Amino acid sequence: MSSAPDGLVEGEVHALVALGANLGDRRANLLSAVECLRTVPATRVVALSGAYDTAPVGPPDQPRYLNAAVLLATALGPRELLGKLLAIERDLGRSRSESRWTAREIDLDLILHGECVTTDGDLALPHPRFRERAFVLLPAAEIAGWMRDPISGERVESLLRACPGRSDAVRIGPLDESDRA
Repeated sequence: MSSAPDGLVEGEVHALVALGANLGDRRANLLSAVECLRTVPATRVVALSGAYDTAPVGPPDQPRYLNAAVLLATALGPRELLGKLLAIERDLGRSRSESRWTAREIDLDLILHGECVTTDGDLALPHPRFRERAFVLLPAAEIAGWMRDPISGERVESLLRACPGRSDAVRIGPLDESDRA
């Protein structure tokens, strides 16, 4: 598990983003998303988790997912950051008009944004289902186990210990072999 990184500058908060892909070259798709995140203004990639091979949620006839998490330091507000995530998904070929539980080339979910708690249209923070998803909590705990759910006050690493489904997720190694995060 990780300890809180130093180095936030005034106006920045930590934001946790979950990444997933189960179509095409899953690793390349996730790495492309990370490279796009590195170009978001007023935002820095602080840490990148390893890659986890996981079972899909939803229809059982989908390919397995590759999941990871990215810890950001950002001066963007939650709505603005979500807009950047959705734009990255579009740029990488994702259409959000599809059903919620379908296979996809890329999925970027804003899980936590500092201590923000909101439900406003397509923005819900913290992410409403992250507490019961091992495919989110495993990579998140690797890089941001110290972060707290602003609703329950529980640390990500504690939420992981209580989460079912961990045995189906397999860490397959670093996502980025150069480990540049």
